[in-house]
Amino acid sequence: MDFFGLALIFCARIVDVSCATVRILLLVRGNRLLSACIGFFEVMVYLLVLGRILGGGRALTMPEVIAYCGGFASGTYFGSLVEEKIMNAFVMLDMILEFGPATDELVSRIRSEGHGATVIYGEGRDGAKTLVKVICRRKDVSSVTCIAGDRGFVAISDVRGCWGGYFRMHRK
Repeated sequence: MDFFGLALIFCARIVDVSCATVRILLLVRGNRLLSACIGFFEVMVYLLVLGRILGGGRALTMPEVIAYCGGFASGTYFGSLVEEKIMNAFVMLDMILEFGPATDELVSRIRSEGHGATVIYGEGRDGAKTLVKVICRRKDVSSVTCIAGDRGFVAISDVRGCWGGYFRMHRK
């Protein structure tokens, strides 16, 4: 194999592994569609390079390459859906909201929906703030954030483990 071929393989692996890294990071952040699209091109680069390295055998046709890449991308997408359904993961919502009666009503509504909410008062750049912390199941994030709307800043982070406290035991 000539130097050009080796350099091509080297560069293709850089692209392939970089795509894999970005794909996994996007998947962890919940962006499964973009992750699946990147996975399609990631495995296409891998297949084409592997075909060049192994040589000898018959070359894959374009429909075969697309079918294989499409299967990989679909597996990425549907695998993340399955993971979401079988993993009973908790997340922490940190909501930084304006201090006042409207925020008190929001907290009451979150609690009336069956979620525990811890309130901490603080000072932000523009005055008094209310930090509302809610630990809930990942599937309940949309219902909690829907209550909050666009009234403040919301950050979501994974919780590795938790015990005690108040958790909603069933859906209404």
